[in-house]
Amino acid sequence: MANSTTNQSSDAEALIFRIDEVDATTRLDAFLAARIEGWSRARLQRLIEDGDVLVSGRTSKGAYKLKAGDEIEVELIPRDVSSFAPEDLPLEIVYEDEDIVVVNKAAGIVVHPAAGCPSGTLANALAFHFAQLSSTAGSIRPGIVHRLDKDTSGLMVVAKTEAAHEKLADQFREREVFKSYVALVHGIVKEKVGKIDQPIARDRSNRTRMAVVRGGRPALSIYNVRRQFSRFALLDVEIKSGRTHQIRVHLAWLKHPVVGDSVYGGGRDNSLQDPRLRAALRKLDRQFLHAERLEFRHPRTNEMMKFAAALPSDLLNFLKELEPTDSSA
Repeated sequence: MANSTTNQSSDAEALIFRIDEVDATTRLDAFLAARIEGWSRARLQRLIEDGDVLVSGRTSKGAYKLKAGDEIEVELIPRDVSSFAPEDLPLEIVYEDEDIVVVNKAAGIVVHPAAGCPSGTLANALAFHFAQLSSTAGSIRPGIVHRLDKDTSGLMVVAKTEAAHEKLADQFREREVFKSYVALVHGIVKEKVGKIDQPIARDRSNRTRMAVVRGGRPALSIYNVRRQFSRFALLDVEIKSGRTHQIRVHLAWLKHPVVGDSVYGGGRDNSLQDPRLRAALRKLDRQFLHAERLEFRHPRTNEMMKFAAALPSDLLNFLKELEPTDSSA
């Protein structure tokens, strides 16, 4: 029988199943219907279509025949997000052609609707601004190939066609996409260049958080120190995988949590004694994390596409507050 674990939050329940030989060759939708109580096969099929079911990290079809070793992740999203509609929301477009769109997502914007956030998302804005977007990731995720956290700003690529989505998703899956972030962290980072190769999974003591967990999914982050302050370090962080909250979890594990990260910061923000910095942090009101660079091969022409997005004003203003209070080391 497949082994399963359960993750719960106030809005949704997440299940993980690991498939063994007994359930091999079973259809995905039939397998889920047999093991998830209170959810009809039709509703589960809708979750599959909307991309809320992943098989070994990939979206799939209900007819997919399971294989031994598959890991199924299911997020049981309540149907309060079924009334998805385009919305005329601001959108910073960096690049556009007939296949793709590159946008610079602002902090505070959720990428797609979910329980507790049925509207006002990047996906709603994309649906308004573009007549054609890929539906591969489901009806409430038009064009969405990858994600950024709500309070992380920066670059994202969006697919207009199904073919573009598939080829971009393959590049992300094969770790062929270059993703580099800028993060301000607490403390003096002694190694100017470093690698964090630690697996990530749900925190066993708090299922709403992620953590470095033995037996979790492989995750690799590479960092270098762009500038060292006396109490902070400005890092460039390249991620070779795309786990949930990867940079924040990895840097917290390194004992250098991201400034402004209320989830993984371990209270370090509260240790700031300088009233000017404390005021600046309250004004920032988000984690200091920005997806600065994105490079991938164009899904149709195979041309290497390279994009950069400068730090937004809120992060630049916070850095300016460091100048008179925190001299360079």
